[in-house]
Amino acid sequence: MKRSVRFPVSPTLLRRLAFASIIANVAIVVTGGAVRLTASGLGCPTWPRCTDESYTTTSEMGVHGVIEFGNRLLTFAVGIIALAVVLAVLAQASRRRGLLPLAVGVLFGIPAQAVLGGITVLTDLNPWVVGLHFLASMVVIAAAYALWRRTGEPDGPVTPTVPAPLRTLARITTVVSASVLVVGTWVTGSGPHAGDQGAARNGLDPESISQVHADGVFLLIGLSVALLFAFRAVGASRAARAAGVLLAVELGQGLIGFVQYFTHLPALLVAAHMLGSCLVLLATLGVLWATRERQPVSPPAPAAPAAEPVGAAA
Repeated sequence: MKRSVRFPVSPTLLRRLAFASIIANVAIVVTGGAVRLTASGLGCPTWPRCTDESYTTTSEMGVHGVIEFGNRLLTFAVGIIALAVVLAVLAQASRRRGLLPLAVGVLFGIPAQAVLGGITVLTDLNPWVVGLHFLASMVVIAAAYALWRRTGEPDGPVTPTVPAPLRTLARITTVVSASVLVVGTWVTGSGPHAGDQGAARNGLDPESISQVHADGVFLLIGLSVALLFAFRAVGASRAARAAGVLLAVELGQGLIGFVQYFTHLPALLVAAHMLGSCLVLLATLGVLWATRERQPVSPPAPAAPAAEPVGAAA
């Protein structure tokens, strides 16, 4: 029987591709924000075509059509990177446990995102659908991050690097971080950057929901400070560094948030705030990963020599 030809991919290349997938998915979040901030959400007024007659933008659509269509094209680039990661996982000389489900999840998350993007257009930028579109992007980014971290780990069992109560505190911090992201979409859906001028708002009071969002940010910062000092107290230096990075990202994101609020939401700062949301998510996951580690796979124990039969000849 003729053997199939394999083209093994080095672990270093696989890890670089996985990291590129994170960057690409963050980039499409930021460019998607640019579509909204430039009032180009309906630059292509239908989906999957850009117009009723054309899949591509036309000169009549103007700059808004170019911006919206450009963001749609970027989806293909992100998908190509995700497909390359899947193929790289399949080409590994020895199949790594857990990599393929994550890689496939990221790959299939991208067309799912495209469908959600289409629904936002078909619903005339309904703010709840737009928010769901953003949150789905966060899920894909989280899966891409998990894949990247997994490519750098051995395949042995997971062991904690901090006491159980601190692992629980890290999980609580992750839940609060996710909640802040969710409420942030409500803030956006209530304000001037929810979509085009004709797009509906979600009906929430912008000032009240902004205060709820700010309270969540303060809680998240407080939890991050607690994690930082607790990790230092138990001598978990790697986890403490991760908590320090998270705290720094949160403070920067909080500063951008307050400045944009009191300067009436300039588009550039809103875009920076969207990038910051992605960085907060990644830094939060970094803390979660720092509370555990995988051990190398133990080599199989050597087989015991067979006992010599009683009475055998010398």
